[in-house]
Formats: sequence, C-alpha cells, structure tokens
Amino acid sequence: MKLFSTNTCYVPKDLSQVTRSLDEVAPELGGMTDQQVSKIWQSIENLYKTGNYPLISFCLRRKGQIMLNRSIGYAQGNSASGLSDQATVAIPDTPVCLFSASKMITAMLIHMLDETGEINLLDPVSYYIPEYAQNGKRRATIFHLLSHRGGIPRVETEVTPELLFDKEQILQQLYASKPISPAGAHLAYHAVTAGYILGELIERVTGQDLRQFLHEHIEKPMDMPFFNYGLKPEFRDQVALNYPTGMHPKLGTDHYLNHVLGGGLQLAVDVTNDHRFMDTICPAGNIYTSAEQSNRFFEMLLNGGSYNGKQIMSPETVFRATLPTSTTSIDRTLLAPMRYALGPMLGSNPLGVFGPMTGQAFGHLGFSNILCWADPERDISVSFLNTGKSVLGTHIPALAASLYQISTQCPKVPKEQRRSLFGTDRTETNLV
Repeated sequence: MKLFSTNTCYVPKDLSQVTRSLDEVAPELGGMTDQQVSKIWQSIENLYKTGNYPLISFCLRRKGQIMLNRSIGYAQGNSASGLSDQATVAIPDTPVCLFSASKMITAMLIHMLDETGEINLLDPVSYYIPEYAQNGKRRATIFHLLSHRGGIPRVETEVTPELLFDKEQILQQLYASKPISPAGAHLAYHAVTAGYILGELIERVTGQDLRQFLHEHIEKPMDMPFFNYGLKPEFRDQVALNYPTGMHPKLGTDHYLNHVLGGGLQLAVDVTNDHRFMDTICPAGNIYTSAEQSNRFFEMLLNGGSYNGKQIMSPETVFRATLPTSTTSIDRTLLAPMRYALGPMLGSNPLGVFGPMTGQAFGHLGFSNILCWADPERDISVSFLNTGKSVLGTHIPALAASLYQISTQCPKVPKEQRRSLFGTDRTETNLV
C-alpha cells in the first residue's frame, strides 16, 4: 500500500455487476416511498464509488420491515493494489467482522445476567474476578467498564497478533495492570481491555464458554446461522477480507490508532483476516456476521427485546442498557466528543455519530466506518458494514451524506404512532 496516496480500490463502471439484494419488501410496508429508499441507496452507491470500500453490506429496517438488504462490491480480491483474478463478488449473507461493534453484543449479554439477578452492575468486578483487584482496581465496578470509565483504556504492553490470539495471556496482563486514572474519574474509550474482562466475568458467573452462551441466548433463538465470536470453519471460505485503504500518514493514522488500539492500521487488518482470530474469542472485536443478522439484533432491541414472538430480553433491560451515563464529553481515547450508555454509543442533537438529529439513537461503531444502530424516533434499525479500513480518506464527505440521507429519508414517526419500545417515554429520560 502506498503511504501517501488515496489508496483506493477498483470500482466497476456498472455497479449492477457487483450489487446483490435479498428479502427486501415494498417500501410502503415500512411507511416509505420508492423515492426515499432510492435516495438512501444512491448515497450508498456514491460512497462505494469513492473506492475506499472493497465491500459495503447494508441493511435498513423501518417499522420492522426490510427496506434495503444489499451488498455492493467484492468479498475478497479487491484492494488498493488492484483487482485480483480471483476476486469474488459478495452477497448480502457474506460474513463480515464487526470489529468494535461487537462490544454492543457483549454488553447486552452482561445486561441479561443483570436481568436474571446473577450479577449487579454496581458490584466491583473483583467480586466475580478476585485477580482483578490488583494495583488499585478493587473498587472498579461493572458499571465503570460498561461506561468506558474503568481507568484501563489500553493494554500496557505492545499489542501483537499473538497477544490477541491468546485470551489467557491478555487477561493476565489486564489483571496485573495499573489504571491510568481512578475508576469513574475520566471518560476514555476502552477499545480492547474492558471486553476481555466482561467476557471473563460472563464465563465465571455462568460456567459456560462465552461463545456457547451467546449461541444459546441470542444466536439460536434468533435463528442466525453465524452471529458469534470468531467464525465457524464452514463459513470461512465465504468471509469478507479486510483491506487497508485511504490516506495513511505514519505520524497521523498510525499514531492515532496506536493511541486507541495499541497497534497500527496493518495490525487491525491482518489480525481479522487470520483464521487464528476466527478461532479465538475477542469480546471487544471479533463477532463475524452479515449486515442483516446484525440489523436483526438491533431490531430486537428496538422492539423492546422481542423478536418473532420470542422475548430475548425484557424491555426494562433494553431501557436500562440504553440510558445515557453522561452528557456529551470529550473522550480521552478517541479525542472526540462522545456520548455513552452502559455499553452502547448514543447519537446526539444536532449532530452525532449516527447522523443529524439522532439524539434517541443507540448503537456502536466498528473500525473504521462500521456503524450499527437503532433509532426509536424514526423506527429504524441500520447496519452499515464494510471492509475498507480507511480512517482518513476521500470517503468522508460521502459517508456524511449517507448518514444525512438516512436521517432525512426516514422521517421521525409521530409520538402517538411509535411502538411502545421500553415501557416508558425515552424522551423524558434521555439526555439529548
């Protein structure tokens, strides 16, 4: 990859050659028009045309109905180096790594244990994992980790692929780590660290492997073929590979990513394409799934924890998980204004991570432009997955335009017509 170029991928002139759709219904069933749906998709096509994404996989539900479920691009073989002879066109069911959007799923598993009374979010983590009490972490609570105020935003040692493939090694390092600030003191995104601790907590409380726990409580009851940490061997020949794209100044992109992740752009790409990463469990970053299955999860949350007549979790649990823990504040890791709930990232007014006027939206970002969210005001759930790991690039204006079109073409639903999602009115309780 050239370090000082736009590092874009091949884009075919005829986008229909690399576009596939599945299970979409008539726009009117979701209270939309053909024109509204078309404008959203045109913005996604314009984003793809920037060449920063070998693959975009996109799913949008409104009022519970699939308006868009499409893939555009290549699952493998298209990079800034050019199009390979072995390049394969993706389909909507192509598995994609969610990266940090995986944190949202891990957080909801924690909330499910709180719902059943097996844990209390205000308990110290060391109550369940005694080893975690070392070096001043005894009073750090589950609440602190979920809200990115645990004081351990980064792994103290160099993050290498071998470290990420060895869950026990990274846990031992986290147990022995010394927090950079007292728990609760500062907002600083925990890119990798909190996920491993929360995953270990789930395993100790339930006595189950984390992958099996997710399978039994979400993947199986929601009929999802693959929605789990890592990826089953039978799906690996279909997986979408990630590629570095965009402008890549060493003192810019890599310096920032080292601050956030403890490693550079190439590390993130190489790890997620490695079958050893698909074998292991990384609670903060290695759920592999499709855009529609990811979207199905957020639709379940939007529907008060219910999917196809099955109550996956209670409406009260969803409500508590999505309550804000603060107003918009500067995140000391991401170096940007952020707003968090207990696990989810939250939208904001007049502008937030999920687009304009998204003060009620909740979801999560994944490296680098993966976005998954639900917006009760618009009655939409959205999954935007991609395989171009571009931090700085020519895609940024087009990405902003796509978020604008989603917010604009999916207008807010009048209060009296909204689903009763949480057993109470979020407008009075949410900080916008």
